[in-house]
Amino acid sequence: MNTAIDSAQRHAPVTLAASSSGSARGSNWAPLALVGIALLLWLASMAVFLVFPLEALPRYFARRYLVLDATSLLFIGVVNTVFLGISVYLFSRRRTSARLARDFLPRAALSLLFMLVTNLAVLSNHLIVLWTLLELSTLCAAPLVARGDTALPKAVAWRFVLYSAMSLSLTFMGFMCLTQSAALRGVDIDFAVDALGQALSPTGDGWQHLGLAFMVFGLGGKLGLAPLYSWLPETYETAPTSTSALLAAVQFNISMVAVFRILQVCRGVDTSFVAQELLVMGYLSLVVAAVKVMAVRNYKRLIAYACISSSGVIALGLSVGQAAAYGVVLYVVSNAFVKALLFLTAGRLRATYGTNDVAALSGVIRILPFSGSLFTVGIFALLGFPPFAGFLAEMLTLSGIVQAGNLMAFTLMCVMLTVIFVATGRCVFPMLWGAPSREVPTAHEPRLTTVPKLGFVAILTMLGTYTPEPFTRLLRAVAQSIGG
Repeated sequence: MNTAIDSAQRHAPVTLAASSSGSARGSNWAPLALVGIALLLWLASMAVFLVFPLEALPRYFARRYLVLDATSLLFIGVVNTVFLGISVYLFSRRRTSARLARDFLPRAALSLLFMLVTNLAVLSNHLIVLWTLLELSTLCAAPLVARGDTALPKAVAWRFVLYSAMSLSLTFMGFMCLTQSAALRGVDIDFAVDALGQALSPTGDGWQHLGLAFMVFGLGGKLGLAPLYSWLPETYETAPTSTSALLAAVQFNISMVAVFRILQVCRGVDTSFVAQELLVMGYLSLVVAAVKVMAVRNYKRLIAYACISSSGVIALGLSVGQAAAYGVVLYVVSNAFVKALLFLTAGRLRATYGTNDVAALSGVIRILPFSGSLFTVGIFALLGFPPFAGFLAEMLTLSGIVQAGNLMAFTLMCVMLTVIFVATGRCVFPMLWGAPSREVPTAHEPRLTTVPKLGFVAILTMLGTYTPEPFTRLLRAVAQSIGG
């Protein structure tokens, strides 16, 4: 049985060429268009970074509904860089995956629509517009999730949409509570990011506190923070790996921008209750991630629970603010590239072994030397090893927590991260370096698929060792905008 499967995998490109040559000729433009548009988006984001100095920001567009400031400048660069890597990966994989080749055009169209919505969301200067675009990104991603090849992908896609709707409904309730607070005080309220702060009371009332709490709680669900996290593992596992990378490394950052916007408009306002809310959600997320990682035997779910752990670290850092803010921003940026690297590499493992089950994989380094090595590098980066950016970000975040005097948060974070490290090693290292459990011929990865992954590794190493001064200033500006 295994021999037949392996033979089919080896001859997949030949079969694809023979069975769908007409279809491939008809849709050859789609892969080129995807990579071309992704490249244009990336070049545009880099041009914006070079043309607009920080001192000249913010700049407003479209009747002030769009803004280019430090936050949007940083995240349009991050999400478009990640998307360029994902596009190159899809371009190279279409020749070895009959399923992807048949379905490339709708997947490319949905991905490009998703990125259009994402870029607008990052640039949004209005919280309700941002909220709307965040939900539209979910509607674009749901059909991509439904194209997964695990059991019942459509049911998982529907649950993904329902959880997203629930989280964003809680956020909308927060908008309503803020409107009620303003009405009771006789103040006109505008949900523009640069105007909302003027409508908030410095000391706050019950409606204002409740509104901010609902908004943070709802967006916390989009980030995969406990207790609204259960959608994340099954969605990331079920979706095609490129879609998992889009959700974890791109849509996550839209939600992160929304949280940053809330913190920016709340500067000068009493938000101690929001800090306590983030602290509790961070605690719960780290504990949940540690417990789940100890029991998981599926490498895509392992990455998903590690994403929940990362969200917990971010929540703890945001609850402290001030000295931890720079570490949090660096952590968010570095995690985008770590998640993309791991999910795209997991796609290669899935294509070779046909399963996400760790028990079926052993000796990956011998069978897939390059992918196995990259997966190892990604795991080390995820766990916060030097010289990668995650190590520096975690150290800065822990330092900020200590400076704030929150020794309980410091202790819990260290203990839970240690548990996750041990549990991850216990699960992954036998898979990577153990003796092969079945005969699988050594596979060579197409060179083009290695380019984005090596690029992500280079970025992570650069951010962890030497960060160029312009990028450091940009990170510092975003950290200052959220209270750092």
